[in-house]
Amino acid sequence: MKSLPEITASDLLEEKNRRKYFKLKYFFPDKGPLRRELYIPHTEFIRNTKNFRENVFLAANRSGKSETGAYAVTTWLTGLYPEWWDGKRFERNVSVLVSGETGKLVRDSIQAKLLGEPSDIGSGMIPKHLIAAIKPKSGIPDAIDTVRIKSAFGGESVLQFQSYDQGRKAFQATERDVILEDEEPPIEIHNENLMRTMTTGGIVLLTFTPLKGLSDTVLSLQEKEGKSCHISRATWDDAPHLAQDEKDELFESLPPYQRDARSKGVPQLGSGAIFPVSEEDILVEPFEVPKSYKWSYGMDVGWKATAAVWLAHDLETDIVYVVSDYKRGQAEPSSHASAIKARGKLTGAIDPASCGRGQKDGEQLIQLYRGEGLDLVLADNTVEAGIFDIYQRLTTGRLKVFKTCQDLLKEYRIYRRDEKGLVVKKDDHLMDALRYGVRTGLSHGRYKDVEDSGPVPRNRLSGSGWMG
Repeated sequence: MKSLPEITASDLLEEKNRRKYFKLKYFFPDKGPLRRELYIPHTEFIRNTKNFRENVFLAANRSGKSETGAYAVTTWLTGLYPEWWDGKRFERNVSVLVSGETGKLVRDSIQAKLLGEPSDIGSGMIPKHLIAAIKPKSGIPDAIDTVRIKSAFGGESVLQFQSYDQGRKAFQATERDVILEDEEPPIEIHNENLMRTMTTGGIVLLTFTPLKGLSDTVLSLQEKEGKSCHISRATWDDAPHLAQDEKDELFESLPPYQRDARSKGVPQLGSGAIFPVSEEDILVEPFEVPKSYKWSYGMDVGWKATAAVWLAHDLETDIVYVVSDYKRGQAEPSSHASAIKARGKLTGAIDPASCGRGQKDGEQLIQLYRGEGLDLVLADNTVEAGIFDIYQRLTTGRLKVFKTCQDLLKEYRIYRRDEKGLVVKKDDHLMDALRYGVRTGLSHGRYKDVEDSGPVPRNRLSGSGWMG
């Protein structure tokens, strides 16, 4: 048997330097306690860069969001794609802009992640041997303006750093292939960056913890989610590099109003939150609904969006489960009715506005839906009473939501009051349907046949829920 070659101190030092100055190669490894498969939201973020122009990593502090953004940017700059890469590919040199809040914060955060500390350039994500030239930024010690990086496609890619405090006009000058916004940008700068990537077929990445709550930027991104924008979300539980005792210590050190944002990446609603109850306290894994539960649904109607929420009521414990949701815009009543009937023969509590005339032939919407075979009663639309009903159930553990009801959860996260204390009437169709269902629908619940209480295939329905 051949003896293994002796490993010398020189060999160890060489390997240490290799890992230090070629970090890109060893990031997201195939094996080990920090192997790639454990970083699900992080790799989801990368994968969706091939499908969406806007890619958001809305994540907890220290969850690895900025490192993931730096990894993706470095891969495009160098053209060194790993075998597992399933994100967007540029088969050429690229122009990349990386930005943050101020010049000093950019220097101390994302610049350091990409290039290393000023005294040790090359120890960041960009391999040291591929850094061709660096141009310093004037006015800020150790800050960098531009970096030229050797590419696998021959020639060089270009990386530039800017900051939001320079103002929107500073972002107008050049077209870009990739823009990374590390920390939340003002909406006007984000929109300008979208314009800079329009003609290149490029993309914009955002990596931040939503400490500013439901800002114009966050609301705009959530409104576009699933259309031109993909949002990956990560909590501390999605970060294998954080030990449990470390997470516990960090959590206790945070002020209560920041805990959801910093540990889960959930935007804070502040005093405007209508239901200040954490998602983790109301979400449950989907289960086969027992025959003893009574079913009903609430329905909100409108041309821009028609929505329905299905409820299963455990009479023994008085716990109501939101098992399925449906939301679709600009479709005829027959289309909505078809999707609703697929959930089973139930009684629904419908928006009283359905007694108004339809947009086309003047017929009452409720009559159109009844003509399509739906069994409907008019819901009690006393808004504050309905909100209080839901609030009481949420705070006493008597209203739970299946994790598959993603459209409802999107609305739940932004359901809020304005500065005058009024409910913000935007993106709240499913929340209205839930209110109708809880306030009125429960009293019209009925038992479902066993064959109707199982899962409904997603491809049969437009809603995001699948049970019911």
